[in-house]
Amino acid sequence: MDAMLEVEKRQGHGKNEARRLRAAGRIPAVVYGSRKGKALEAMPVAVDPKAVMRILHSESGANTLITLKLDGSESRVMVKEYQLDPITHKLLHADFFELAMDRAITVTVPISVRGEAAGVKQQGGLLDFVTREIQVQCLPTDIPERIDIDVSELMLHQAVRLRDVPPNPKWKPLNDPDTMI
Repeated sequence: MDAMLEVEKRQGHGKNEARRLRAAGRIPAVVYGSRKGKALEAMPVAVDPKAVMRILHSESGANTLITLKLDGSESRVMVKEYQLDPITHKLLHADFFELAMDRAITVTVPISVRGEAAGVKQQGGLLDFVTREIQVQCLPTDIPERIDIDVSELMLHQAVRLRDVPPNPKWKPLNDPDTMI
């Protein structure tokens, strides 16, 4: 999924400036990364928290590619980290990482179980879903939203391991192949 986010540079630093920014309906954020092969220092920006939360609550979540508009220029970023208020769960701060679209990145992708196991229907067993997400390496444009695992053929005392997942040319799993899913 792709999203668009407009940000503006911020000049002030510190706790008081961050509070003023939040009172005005924006949150402090930082953009890290490199632009066109040159090292780029961290750039402090201000962003709308509702737009960022909409992106984080989307189906692809933090793996969403975001087109960041800043002073007429655009760059592709991902949410690297974010902070929520522990009581109100409002967004307090966000970190964005600028991507090189031709380099592979490592992301965490959720696993989705499809079907009903035959061992559950016929033999009265229980399906134990052990690993709910794995790390994969892929290009930023090839990030899968989820990895589907079909468990309809599983009988009692059988398991699906990461090595049993059909290979995909767009991404490569980084977890141990013997990881039980």
